[in-house]
Amino acid sequence: MYPKTLVVIATYNEIENLPALVEQIQQLLPDVDLLVIDDNSPDGTGRWCDQRCTRDGRLHVIHRSGKLGLGSATICGFHYAAQHQYELIATMDADFSHAPASLAEMLQTIQQPDNADCGLVIGSRYVSGGGIEGWPLFRHLCSRGVNLAARVLLRVPTADNSGAFRVYRASTLDAVGIDQIQADGYAYLEELIWRVHRAEIRMVEVPITFVDREKGASKTSLSVGINVFWHLLKIGLGRVN
Repeated sequence: MYPKTLVVIATYNEIENLPALVEQIQQLLPDVDLLVIDDNSPDGTGRWCDQRCTRDGRLHVIHRSGKLGLGSATICGFHYAAQHQYELIATMDADFSHAPASLAEMLQTIQQPDNADCGLVIGSRYVSGGGIEGWPLFRHLCSRGVNLAARVLLRVPTADNSGAFRVYRASTLDAVGIDQIQADGYAYLEELIWRVHRAEIRMVEVPITFVDREKGASKTSLSVGINVFWHLLKIGLGRVN
């Protein structure tokens, strides 16, 4: 039995993945609620959520007007969690790159007695036991480069700062002030790590294996990586408060 827990999943064109993912999470973790933030997916993802919600009280959906970015979608989920008084908030991708079994392990980790002071559990590809399957060399290099830049520019101790597979305590999000986050794209991931570290909140990394999507199209690109690096540079130069 978990504390009141919400799993936030941002979607854009994930009809090929989301129904099966919801089924797996609910079978493995029947006590958690799920919130889908859908950015007006033209493939019917949001419509499927509406239909499922009519018979499933554990699934909720927020529809947005268009493709507004992962960062703003996640922050929208954080606000929903605060309004409904969830104690733990998990974030994960909709494409099965993040395994539901690993989510269960991360939720167990944050509840261990010796992690009572842990405010964030990170599903980490870059600690011992973690890994990545299915990526081309160029994507490996880009990801490693972004994470190295985060450690150097933001002076954070964590190995995986760019992954979206995480479990936050509500108290952690309150402490960092989610409305202070300035990045609206993927760079919100590194910025949140920086803010949590600056608040002197302990973080724990749990090894995961990230498996590249088999269905649907990736949302990452070289321009996304450049924008992330630029935001990290602004933080490092003191232009983000």
